This record gives sequence, C-alpha cells and structure tokens, in this order.
Amino acid sequence: MQETLKMIVNAIEAKLGRDTRVIDISAVSSIADYFVITSGSNDRQVQAISDNIQEVLGRAGIYARSTEGYAGASWVLLDYNDVIIHVFSEEDRSFYDLERIWRDGKVVDIDTLK
Repeated sequence: MQETLKMIVNAIEAKLGRDTRVIDISAVSSIADYFVITSGSNDRQVQAISDNIQEVLGRAGIYARSTEGYAGASWVLLDYNDVIIHVFSEEDRSFYDLERIWRDGKVVDIDTLK
C-alpha cells in the first residue's frame, strides 16, 4: 500500500497539486484505508492532477473502481477501493471541508512517501 500511496503523491506533485493530505482512515471507516485530498488552482489543474493520477496508477495496473465529478468539474473523486482520492479546486475544498469529516483519522507524513 505504501508504494501505491507514493505513486499517488508523486503524480499529484508532478501536476503541482497543493496542500496534499493523506489520512489513514482504516481505524475509523470500513469504506477505505486511506483518504487522499489535494487542491488544484483551477478546474483545468484539477483535471490535470486527476488525469495524471489515473495514468500513473494505470501503468502499474491499478485502475479506479469509479470516478465522479469528471469532465470540467471543480472536483474529482477517484475510488481505488482501499484509497479514495479527492481533487478539489481550492474554493470547493474549503466549502466541502472533508478534512473536518475525517479528523478522527491519522494524518500520514507525506514526506515519508516520496
């Protein structure tokens, strides 16, 4: 799982994702083990980050179970079973405030994933 998280963080950073957080939710949720959240500066960057994540993981044979908010949306959710990735515009990230919802999870130091 650490290698997958590393690929995700590197794919986000390659497209200049901002304020990336990886939260271990395995102890507080049965829907996934990790929740990754990041921001793009605008809708185009949200799309670019999402596309890059899918491309990088696809090359490793890892494919999203589902994708929501695609095609010009200001947010994209990628469900990879054990990892859920949410890419927001900065404005929508503030509005939805998912970090508050997952505050009981353990924040992973992303520097350990690089």
